[in-house]
Amino acid sequence: MIITHTALPKREGLWNIHIEDGKFAKIEEAKAVEGAIDVKGKLVSAPFIEPHVHLDTTLTAGEPKWNESGTLFEGIATWAERKKSLTIEDVKQRATKALRWQIAQGIQHVRTHVDVCDPSLTAMKALLEVKEEMKDYVDIQLVAFPQEGYLSYPNGNGTELVEEALKMGADVVGGIPHFEFTREYGVESMKIAFDLAEKYDRLVDIHCDEIDDEQSRFIEVVALEAYKRGLGNKVTASHTTAMHSYNGAYVSKLMKLLGLSNINFVANPLVNTHLQGRFDDYPKRRGITRVKELKEAGLNVCFGHDDIFDPWYPLGTGNMLQVLHMGIHVTHLMGYHQIVDAFDFITDNSAITLDIQDRYGIEVGKPANFIILNATNRYDAIRKQAEVLASYRNGKKLAETKPKETSVYLNEAIEIDFER
Repeated sequence: MIITHTALPKREGLWNIHIEDGKFAKIEEAKAVEGAIDVKGKLVSAPFIEPHVHLDTTLTAGEPKWNESGTLFEGIATWAERKKSLTIEDVKQRATKALRWQIAQGIQHVRTHVDVCDPSLTAMKALLEVKEEMKDYVDIQLVAFPQEGYLSYPNGNGTELVEEALKMGADVVGGIPHFEFTREYGVESMKIAFDLAEKYDRLVDIHCDEIDDEQSRFIEVVALEAYKRGLGNKVTASHTTAMHSYNGAYVSKLMKLLGLSNINFVANPLVNTHLQGRFDDYPKRRGITRVKELKEAGLNVCFGHDDIFDPWYPLGTGNMLQVLHMGIHVTHLMGYHQIVDAFDFITDNSAITLDIQDRYGIEVGKPANFIILNATNRYDAIRKQAEVLASYRNGKKLAETKPKETSVYLNEAIEIDFER
């Protein structure tokens, strides 16, 4: 298989891509090749990555009720009610439907947090099955996530449930220190999480400081544990929305530790800006972490959905360009080069977070996983919210989209050219 006249994200000019046995075999300057697929200058990229989503809760908005306050904590309470009616088939049906949406929009790698605060571990069992059933179409990492805490879950059984999920096959250790009853519980819970990660040789991804409280400073605990244990970029801090409210002096001190730790960060622009600032009068905080400052400090940052149509977020279709569009607005990353570089937030940077760099990217010898976008460069892809015209996995087509055609009738029919 040969694809000709492709634009590549970080290369000038146009290129031909040769694929053999499901892998990239050669990349050369563009030229006409009989029988090849000519994309005529369209952007060909490694697939989009979803670094943070909750597939166990997806497609449950309004069940058993809508989250009218729009707060994180009403969402947690609403989910606790919905969780009582979970079945394996219920979770599988909803998660698979959401994954199909994501695959159709160019996503081929997903990290999903799975609530394990359930003695039967229904959601984990279901998503382990989904992971196996969908492995030919999408790579899924499962996070053992104690939604109600390690120590604050009734009888302190959160720890046992996380460990059982790891034994079952969960890929990542989760946590939620700011939701524990006390700071002391929160600190202890992080030591438990890191101990489990070392015991089972797993990655770490913590829901960290997802609150507007400027006194919530578990990010320093996570970073210190990662630094002391030498885990570095095997560790991710998700959300860190309290950092939005930290004073400058503390952030200056914090940045040194973050640099030493070399941990990853995931911001979730759609949900972070929806849930945060709910207790403010005016001005209302945006409640998204300091993406620009973290990036400028050389730390790895990526963007995720967090939720798709569930008790925490009543919208969403699984479109990563929608996430990116919101993210660059609310973090003031709107300079031309900032926009272009932001494409990494949903591609290369997320690959680092998921620790899949060895098999991700358009490079000779790597699996031929890629998408073709209805754009000629990264800037146009973001500006136009370009369709994913096709998604390929191991050189075989997974999905295809045909762009809409629009005509505007003024004095005469004029076809709108969005390519300009």
